[in-house]
Amino acid sequence: MDKSIKHQSLPTDWNEREILRDKGQFWTPGWVAEAMVAYVAEDTDLVFDPAAGRGAFFEALLKLNKQGVSYLGTDVDKDVLTDEIYNNKSCFVEERDFIKNPPLRKFKAIVANPPYIRHHRIDEETKLLLKKLSVKITGDSIDGRAGYHIFFLIQALNLLEKNGKLAFIMPADTCEGTFANKLWEWISEKFCIEAVITFEAKATPFPAVDTNAIIFLIKNSKPITNIFWVKSSQPYSTDLLKFVSSNFKIQGVDSLEIVTRELKEAIATGLTRPQQNHNGFIFHLNDFARVMRGIATGSNEFFFLTAKQVKEFGIPKEFIKRAVGRTRDIIGSILNDEDIQRLEDKNRPTYLFSINGHDALPDSVTNYLNAGKEMGLPDRSLIKQRRPWYKMEKREVPPLLFAYLGRRNTRFILNEAGVVPLTGFLCVYPIYKDKSYILSLWEALNHSDTLKNLQLVGKSYGSGAIKVEPGNLNILPIPEHIVKQFDLQRPCMAEVRQLSLFPDLYG
Repeated sequence: MDKSIKHQSLPTDWNEREILRDKGQFWTPGWVAEAMVAYVAEDTDLVFDPAAGRGAFFEALLKLNKQGVSYLGTDVDKDVLTDEIYNNKSCFVEERDFIKNPPLRKFKAIVANPPYIRHHRIDEETKLLLKKLSVKITGDSIDGRAGYHIFFLIQALNLLEKNGKLAFIMPADTCEGTFANKLWEWISEKFCIEAVITFEAKATPFPAVDTNAIIFLIKNSKPITNIFWVKSSQPYSTDLLKFVSSNFKIQGVDSLEIVTRELKEAIATGLTRPQQNHNGFIFHLNDFARVMRGIATGSNEFFFLTAKQVKEFGIPKEFIKRAVGRTRDIIGSILNDEDIQRLEDKNRPTYLFSINGHDALPDSVTNYLNAGKEMGLPDRSLIKQRRPWYKMEKREVPPLLFAYLGRRNTRFILNEAGVVPLTGFLCVYPIYKDKSYILSLWEALNHSDTLKNLQLVGKSYGSGAIKVEPGNLNILPIPEHIVKQFDLQRPCMAEVRQLSLFPDLYG
C-alpha cells in the first residue's frame, strides 16, 4: 500500500490526551471547589466525593476549616488515591467503582466532578448496565447518547439523604443533550434545584477542555418554582464562595450575574442559557430552508484526498467531487474557487472519492479500492453498512454551509465554490433557488440578532464554541424584524423554485 494513504503520524501529546479522555479526568480549580464544598458542608459531619481524583474537594474542605466535618472519597484510579493530601486523619478514601459498586448507605452531603466520558467511549456492556441503572432509579431509560457523567449524577441523587445537599460540576451537555428533557423532568419533580452556576468563556474552570462547565446545587427536599441562575465572569474570584456561603442572599456582586428564574422556563430554555421569552419567535430557519448534515465518509483518510494524491493514484475526474472538510479551512463567510485553490496549494484535501453510479471501473480505481480493503475499511462500523462498502452518501451542493462546531463570529458561509461538505459542516438549502434570495437569507442568518439565537438551539462548548445538530438548526429562531428587513417571505411560486442563478450549484 502506498505510504501516502496511510494514517499520518499523531501529535506528540495525542496518547496523553486520549488517556485523559478515556478516564474522564479534569481537575477542579480551588476557587470553584471551595464554593461547591461550602454549599454541601453545612449541618453535616461527612462530605462524600464519589470521584475523588487528586483531592480538590478535600483540599477545599481543609481550606474552609469546617470543624468536625470528615471526608469520604472513592475513585477507580488507585494511583490518585495515594496522593499525599489523603494522608490525613479526617479523611478516608478507597478504590471503588461508584457506578458498579456504590456505597450501601446514603449521605447528607455529596460533592463531585464526575468523570467526563462521552457515550462513544463507553463499551456496550457498560451501556447496558447504565440503562438498567437509569430504569431502576428514575423509572425510565436515558438516551444512549448520554455520557458517563450523567449516570454519576443519577446515582448520587439516589444516595442523597432527605434534606441532604449535592453539588456537581458537569459539562453543558447535561442540560443540552438529547436526553436532557427526560433527565431534568425527573430531577425537577423529585428534588429542589436551588441554583445553577454557569461561566463566561474567560472564567471557565477548565480552559484546556473543549466544553462549558455548569454547577448544579440541589437539595433533597420539596421542589420549588424558582431558582437562582448565576453567571461567573471572573476566575479565581472569591465572589462565588461568598454568594453560596450567604445562602444566596448576597446580591450586586461585580463578577456574578445573579438572576431569579422560573424553574419551568429555565429547564425549557436549557439551564446553561440565559432567560428567554419563548413566546416571541414567529419564524424559524425551517420556514426558509432545509438543513442536512454533511457527508460522513467513514474514513476521511481514504475518501478525502489531496490533488497530489488524486494525481498519484491516477483517479479520473469523474470519480471525484470538490469537497471541504475542516471548518478552520474556511477563513471568512464566503467560500470561492480561490479559497479552494489556496487549500490545494497547501496540500489540504479538497477532493471526495465518490464512484457512485459507475459500473466499469478503471484499473487505477480498482487498485485504490484494493488498498482500502488492505486497510480494513470494509469492516469499519459505518462503512460495513454500505452496499458496496465504498458507496458514498449523496448531497446536492448546498448554497450555504454552517460550521457544525464553530468558534468564529461568522457561522453561515456562502458556497460560491460549489463544494460538497463533510460532517464538519451542515448543508443549508434555501426554499428558493434564485441568487437574490440566497444572498438575502445568507445576510439574514449572519445578522447578529440571528446569530445570538444559536445559543438557544445549540450545545455550548469551551472557548465560546457552539455545536448545533441539523434538527436543532432547523428550528433556529429568526427575529421578525430580520425576516422583514431581508424580505424572506414570498408567495409560494413554483416557477421561482425552479430558477437557478447559481447553475453550478444546482446543475
